[in-house]
Amino acid sequence: MPKLSNLFEITYGNKLDFNKMTVVENSEEGVNFVGRSSQNHGVTARVKILKEHEPYESGLITVALGGTKLLSSFVQETPFYTAQNVAVLKPLQEMTFEQKIFYCICIRHNRFRYSAFGREANRTLKDLEVPPITEIPDWVVTTEQPKVADLRKPILTERPELDTQKWQWFKFNQLFDVKKGKRLTKANMTEGDTLFIGAVDKNNGITAKVGQGPIHSGNTITVNYNGSVGEAFYQPEPYWCSDDVNVLYPKFEMNPYIALFLNTVIRQEKYRYNYGRKWHLQRMKATQIKLPVDANGEPDWDFMERYIKSLDLSGNIQ
Repeated sequence: MPKLSNLFEITYGNKLDFNKMTVVENSEEGVNFVGRSSQNHGVTARVKILKEHEPYESGLITVALGGTKLLSSFVQETPFYTAQNVAVLKPLQEMTFEQKIFYCICIRHNRFRYSAFGREANRTLKDLEVPPITEIPDWVVTTEQPKVADLRKPILTERPELDTQKWQWFKFNQLFDVKKGKRLTKANMTEGDTLFIGAVDKNNGITAKVGQGPIHSGNTITVNYNGSVGEAFYQPEPYWCSDDVNVLYPKFEMNPYIALFLNTVIRQEKYRYNYGRKWHLQRMKATQIKLPVDANGEPDWDFMERYIKSLDLSGNIQ
């Protein structure tokens, strides 16, 4: 198999320090700043263009050479700058967007060879072996992909003003019936299709699928009181959750949009809790969160729904 350097011209980015960049709020101004993150296409923020540095052109691949998610690779669809330890790959021959994505995945699958703060990829990225372009499966190119621009479109084009000064406090037990999860050890788990929610901070809280039946209903919110304390996730389907997780059953008519708004507000409380001060059931019931209100001083569920629907990607929420 050819080496990566046989297919791409590999450079080592702008090596800019994000702390010295000027962040711009207007998405029409500036360029993307790509760091070593494995999320958001590696983009940290939009930054002001520097006269002394020409941004990289769109259509190139960025590869994180360090950090905890080594070899996170993305096709950058707009011009960009890079932080230190980010490689930039330019195809030596014409490639489609889909073929570039294929090589991003190939690069990521070499992550096991490296470790953060140990064996990084700075010197050896060019020597990674990947399939030749002639051996890329046909389905990579022929599978129809939705346009990214269409996926990003919000449901509503007008965004309500977010003025937290007018919000009011509500206790959890005013809004929810708060219930506990139930312990299920790995030794007792059986194979199946029931989602198992653990006290983690990713993958919507899902850590496994089990054969035991669900113990909680869908259209509820799970909140970790142990582990990654304060992480909140909307659960659309019935599930089993561990005893490190509390479950919020709404006393109002909830939908995914309202739930996602509430998740963000709930997560703002996580700083109050830790391993030594857990967010146990009784403490959670008495916790207050601040929410937008209507003319009657009640939670403004309609506002919350409209706000989430005005955000990019809201059209993908189901």
